[in-house]
Amino acid sequence: MLAVDNLTVAYGESEVIHNLSFEVKPNEIVAIMGRNGMGKTTLMKSLMGIVPTREGHVQVGEASIDGMESYQRVSNGLAYVPQGRMIFPSMTVKENIETGLTSTGDKTVPGDIYELFPVLLEMKDRRGGNLSGGQQQQLAIARALATKPKVLLLDEPTEGIQPSIIKEMARTLCRIRDEKGLSIVVSEQVLSFALDMADRVLVIEKGSFVHESPREGIDEKKVAGFLSV
Repeated sequence: MLAVDNLTVAYGESEVIHNLSFEVKPNEIVAIMGRNGMGKTTLMKSLMGIVPTREGHVQVGEASIDGMESYQRVSNGLAYVPQGRMIFPSMTVKENIETGLTSTGDKTVPGDIYELFPVLLEMKDRRGGNLSGGQQQQLAIARALATKPKVLLLDEPTEGIQPSIIKEMARTLCRIRDEKGLSIVVSEQVLSFALDMADRVLVIEKGSFVHESPREGIDEKKVAGFLSV
């Protein structure tokens, strides 16, 4: 569903992502794990077309998205929940989700989105900036789902979220995968969260993958070693 081949990303002369290749199968959740500064966010931004790539090839389903603008990538099935959530604080919950409808032509928020996030239905007329961090994260995911994606990218979704909400978020992501048939890529530092929802774990270090393992039988100590400072 997502194929990345020899992706290289640089800021000026400084190369941050080095010839990365990976694939995500339909209905698979992949966690890309690593410490701060190892390239997770740069990888996500480059997949979305926010940061230009130096070389490499990215495909969503049958479509090559190389050289496309971000909004064109959304139209081709890629959705992005950025680090820090980036919701519109002065707009209502409903209005925030509706911004995701512009790529689908729908006029109203699909009911199944509110089924996934009942709290957003309760708060649909409340301003996004008045929601808690966990509720804002749900809102950001709901907005991304409104674009009807094939692949959902989430950058550090547990950042600033309390542990009880993190557990709930893992369950929700598994439900999204199962009910909507999505492929999901999550960049993350919290190993317990990754093990709660990911089918496969990739570890990134200094812009290259240094470890890969299915969740079943994963060497938790080894992965934790990569994540410790």
